[in-house]
Amino acid sequence: MRLSFKMKGKIMANRESSKEIAFLLELSIKDESYGFRSSIAKELERARGQLVSIEESISTISSIKSDCDKTDYILAASAGVLSGFLDIFLVKKPNESLLTDITDKWFAEKTIAFAKLLGWKNTKGDILSSAIRFLEKKFKVPYDQTGRGESAGKIFELSPSNHHFKSLAHNPSLLGLFFSVVDQFTNSSHFVSKGELIELVDADEGFELKGSDTPSKLFCALSNWLGHLISDTSGSSGSKGRGMGIPSPLLTWTNDIIVLKRKFGIEPNRFDRKAAELAMETYKNGFDIRFMTAQAIPVFINEMFVRLIYSIRRLVKYFAQTSVEEYSLPQILKASNPFTNLTVRRMINVAHGTFCLVDISDATIKGFIKGKGSFSSIDFLLHLNIVGVGRFTVSIYGEIKRGFLHFKNKRLINDAAKELTLLNNYVEGLKILSETYKNESLLSFVSDLENSDMYTLAFDKSSRLAALRNTDEGKILKSKNDIDLYFLGEDVYEEG
Repeated sequence: MRLSFKMKGKIMANRESSKEIAFLLELSIKDESYGFRSSIAKELERARGQLVSIEESISTISSIKSDCDKTDYILAASAGVLSGFLDIFLVKKPNESLLTDITDKWFAEKTIAFAKLLGWKNTKGDILSSAIRFLEKKFKVPYDQTGRGESAGKIFELSPSNHHFKSLAHNPSLLGLFFSVVDQFTNSSHFVSKGELIELVDADEGFELKGSDTPSKLFCALSNWLGHLISDTSGSSGSKGRGMGIPSPLLTWTNDIIVLKRKFGIEPNRFDRKAAELAMETYKNGFDIRFMTAQAIPVFINEMFVRLIYSIRRLVKYFAQTSVEEYSLPQILKASNPFTNLTVRRMINVAHGTFCLVDISDATIKGFIKGKGSFSSIDFLLHLNIVGVGRFTVSIYGEIKRGFLHFKNKRLINDAAKELTLLNNYVEGLKILSETYKNESLLSFVSDLENSDMYTLAFDKSSRLAALRNTDEGKILKSKNDIDLYFLGEDVYEEG
């Protein structure tokens, strides 16, 4: 037999929202033993657990935001300005850049080192040209037409100064890799000229892709593509002067767009053709992967400088606010970590934005100066740090994404705050109920029921307990006969 007392309560979080809580108090009788089960304590424990969980959630969500102060913004902008001037005076444009001389030398040294690794030995004359010639023979490909003395040079305007750009397999991209493999398997050559996708069949009669089966041929094709790209980073073996290196992937996308449109049967528009022409002219003026590397140097310095500033400021703040006895290496590393928080990302966005502002202003001025009254797009692109623009674009994308996340988090915090208020009120209510129903003398009726000689006293206590718990007067069972009739299904509450 089980006697149940159902208690209901409504707790208001605010005037607009409410929540009704119901819980059950039960008296159970089993095998001549009695027990009183109360859910108030368990409900109170569960509510407190929910309270802690919501408070932790609010703390976590609130921490996912930038806490940049005015000094952080000023320092980040200053880093961007300094890096911008570094780009203006040290990068400039190809053939005028101090940093380009450094990167050209670095690529030349790596090309020679790669040739030595594969068995090339020093010869008389131009060491770099000899190493490049060795690599070209080692990684022979069918798509290396230069246009010199070839019909393709007259028909498709291929030349030593543009064949690396026009040849799709020379592009350091996934599309370049795809066309390199296709060209080697089919002994063909694909390139883009004047907005058209051109294919030369039987491009090199002396070419043969090594390998006894498809997997081995594929491996050889991949090796040839990579090795040939390395051989061309410092120009061809017959280059005079700086030579035409591998085109920057930041420019070759103009060819990729034309190729993709052609493959899907879409005619490239005037903008596509003009963009490809402008990109090719920019490349012919020296904007290759070596110059792109030179442009990346001030961009890298800008970002590292900001991260260093962040770490130093946070370290100073930690040591100023923490006593010597409380110093902790994990806490120091956490406080000064410049890689995994939104504050340093915001500072980097400001620094890159300022860098681009300085750089674009300089490139625009140079474009008008070189244009002599009109605007020179080529000179503008040659002075524009495309790496910096690309990095800032990535930063802006991340900032916009975090902006939407912050807007979503604000709604989550508001909802959690309302639920927190509700739970606080609920916990207080449960505390009151817990104190109210802590009357041991009234709850002792359970032991009284075990003694058959104390029925009267037991039912009296039961009736008083029911009244204390706000049970309707007409529904209180006041005697054993009332209980027996109740469980037999007869109406105890008939009038009269």
